Amino acid sequence: MGLQFTVQHKDPASKARAAELVTDHGVIHTPIFMPVGTAATVKGLFHRDVKQEAGAEIILANTYHLYLRPGMEIIERAGGVHRFSTWEGPMLTDSGGFQVFSLAACRKLKEEGCHFRSHIDGSKHLFTPESVIDTERTIGADIMMAFDECPPGDAARDYAARSLGLTERWLDRCFNRYHQTAPKYGHYQALFPIVQGCTYPDLRAHAAENVLQYKADGYAIGGLAVGEPAPVMYEMIEVVNAILPEDRPRYLMGVGTPINILEAIDRGVDMFDCVMPTRNGRNGQLFTAEGVINIRNKKWEDDFSPIDPEGEAFVDRLYSKAYLHHLCVCQEMLAAEIASLHNIAFYLRLVRMARAHIVAGDFHAWKEQMVVKLSKRL
Repeated sequence: MGLQFTVQHKDPASKARAAELVTDHGVIHTPIFMPVGTAATVKGLFHRDVKQEAGAEIILANTYHLYLRPGMEIIERAGGVHRFSTWEGPMLTDSGGFQVFSLAACRKLKEEGCHFRSHIDGSKHLFTPESVIDTERTIGADIMMAFDECPPGDAARDYAARSLGLTERWLDRCFNRYHQTAPKYGHYQALFPIVQGCTYPDLRAHAAENVLQYKADGYAIGGLAVGEPAPVMYEMIEVVNAILPEDRPRYLMGVGTPINILEAIDRGVDMFDCVMPTRNGRNGQLFTAEGVINIRNKKWEDDFSPIDPEGEAFVDRLYSKAYLHHLCVCQEMLAAEIASLHNIAFYLRLVRMARAHIVAGDFHAWKEQMVVKLSKRL
């Protein structure tokens, strides 16, 4: 039957929209942030807290990492990633392309696919468009991503053009394999193509036009937030979203800061993921609606106020800044757990607030005010 995507409200002063995305594992209200669960878990957090405290409606799993550990035999015997991990809601799998191509010293790129060595034990492997689709079918996520090359953000135009050509040929093979195979666990699996093209507007436009032929359930924008200036990223989003269909979800991969997310929502993006909330949280950085806190700073040593009085997760109200500062200084595991849950909850609260303002019709004005607040260092 496919995914069901219904745009419910549009902001009159921007391209922002509020929509509902229905999958076999549940309903997703967009705009949405998707916590990254690399190894079928959001690092350091219970699924219970990710869902109930943070309000996550969908999480990610990583094809590359699950392919290597625990391997597809274990995942299939478990009945797919939902049963294996006990996450009952919707899930999305990336294609592993970004992870493979980040191993520049350990991989060889060819027309057939990508030869690479495992970062775990050095063993040799080959990802092809066909094998990646087979792997994602076995993992069993509700939304699968096509296998692509993710070139560096500063790639020369000739390289970017060649890379895009390879990605488009691989995309055709991905969809061929997708249509030749069926889900293994009784629920629908969508396949999203990824629009590449680096920072070249003509390549981005060409890529966006090309993916329309697949009439996919949704579309992703990849290869951004990899070193290019933020205004350039926003320009590429505008180029692509002017071409992608209005009646399908748009997913901006690997982005980003709270400001990036609000600016992308303003330009018509619906779905986001990023490791920043958990990775930065483990290093003591907290995102709040009033600005960014480095909880390691000595100024918080005797601040006994709640971590975030506006926060909705239990950790925001239960623990003080002074206590979290103490845990960070002592390198206690609990510090990373508290900060990660706070940040995930904040990101999800931010997109819920964005959705509410889209529905109210004043998103753009609210966004402008929030960007000023979010820029502050507290």
